[in-house]
Amino acid sequence: MQRNIILIGFMGTGKSTIGRKLSRTFGYPLIDADQMIVEQEGCSIPEIFADRGEKAFRDLETSALRSLSRHSGHIIATGGGIIGRPENRRLLRHLGYVVWLVASPAEILARTARNTNRPLLNNDHPEETIRNLLEIRTPLYRATAHLAIETDQLSFDEVATGIIESAQYYFSSHE
Repeated sequence: MQRNIILIGFMGTGKSTIGRKLSRTFGYPLIDADQMIVEQEGCSIPEIFADRGEKAFRDLETSALRSLSRHSGHIIATGGGIIGRPENRRLLRHLGYVVWLVASPAEILARTARNTNRPLLNNDHPEETIRNLLEIRTPLYRATAHLAIETDQLSFDEVATGIIESAQYYFSSHE
């Protein structure tokens, strides 16, 4: 069994920040799947969306997940839409312990409002877009995750502590 901790969840739920904190605490290297794609492609995610479309980006995500199947002992932060494909959901669970970071639409909007690198939210009604995407994605996140953590009222330290405790239990009971 691979001993990775994989963070999934909607954009703005804290995957990158929590990933960095877990990496420091656990001593596991952090792999940011979106950053992997940016480095591999030599351009930003908004550029990939604009030049090649969302399907091409989703293909790159699947390819990145496949390449991670050889890794163990890592923290892996993923993009918010990675759970959209059945193959990706299987790959995520194969990679290790999957943690879904959950936030309310209002909190997501507040956290992402100033970030222009969110191609799916660059429209006149970002909160409606968030609600619509969450309606589609929530059952997929739920089906993929071993653990869900509501992050709205918790500090990053509290979230990281909860993940560490539950991951240690998970790994010890699955050896």
